[in-house]
Amino acid sequence: MSDTPDDFVSAIHKLRKDRNAIILAHYYQEPEIQDIADFIGDSLELSRKAASTDADVIVFCGVHFMAETAKILSPEKIVILPDIEAGCSLADDCPAEEFKAFRADHPEHFVVSYINCTAAVKAQSDLICTSSNAVDLVNQLPTDIPILFAPDQNLGRWVQRQSGRELTLWQGRCIVHETFSEEALLKLKLKYPDGEVIAHPECMENLLDLADFIGSTSKLLSHAQTSNASTFIVLTEPGIMHQMQKMVPNKQFIDVPGLDGCSCNTCPYMRLNTLEKLWKCLDTLEPKIEMDEDIRIKALAPIQRMLEMSK
Repeated sequence: MSDTPDDFVSAIHKLRKDRNAIILAHYYQEPEIQDIADFIGDSLELSRKAASTDADVIVFCGVHFMAETAKILSPEKIVILPDIEAGCSLADDCPAEEFKAFRADHPEHFVVSYINCTAAVKAQSDLICTSSNAVDLVNQLPTDIPILFAPDQNLGRWVQRQSGRELTLWQGRCIVHETFSEEALLKLKLKYPDGEVIAHPECMENLLDLADFIGSTSKLLSHAQTSNASTFIVLTEPGIMHQMQKMVPNKQFIDVPGLDGCSCNTCPYMRLNTLEKLWKCLDTLEPKIEMDEDIRIKALAPIQRMLEMSK
């Protein structure tokens, strides 16, 4: 086939119907992928949406751990990822075998793992959380049990501050949220004195201290819609600004440069997915997400506990 974006879009629409497929896109995907998706959201929201549909095929335009979560919740469905190399620095920072040893060193701890981890780490966890519900879930746990929080140390520190609980933290981090420049942020605050700084809790503590609002990707999006501010300085992966601009086109959204001065602090893994790869994976139904059933069942239990505690 020819390789113009319009041709890929047309071919994707046809294959989506032929395969009875649903296309999910995370907020950090390229705009053209967001625009063709059936649903756009954060990783858990998308996986729950997929599980509730009658689609035979789930195309997860995100990263590997997100597609794994969809497979955990929908084992009977074919789950495919446009680029199998679309990983995650945060998930990579917590190898399952090293995490097993860390847990062994803290045998009395209740393990709360951020959903941004592999299925093998989820399978070793007592409870899964998201950036939206982490504080609420920790607040529900008995105060006399020690908590091990993994894998994101920045999110863990923020949960500590919000909950007042002392957490034992795995020292993982997201390369996108750790590389924003504080100096650049301060300059932007001077340039746009009426602008609101909105930040994802995966950012470093010194940046969160400068934020006016802190929340998950979905909460940042909602805040941009409801806030009286007309300008926002955005401390998260800039892919979300596509949805922000579509929902409130009369407002201004500014991304913060990284430490190297680049004004495009994008996730290199998220951007591995392209329209061409999306078309190809629908055509071949590869690469598939495969998972050992024992791992899947063990990983499902802490996700189900989260869902029950979140009702």
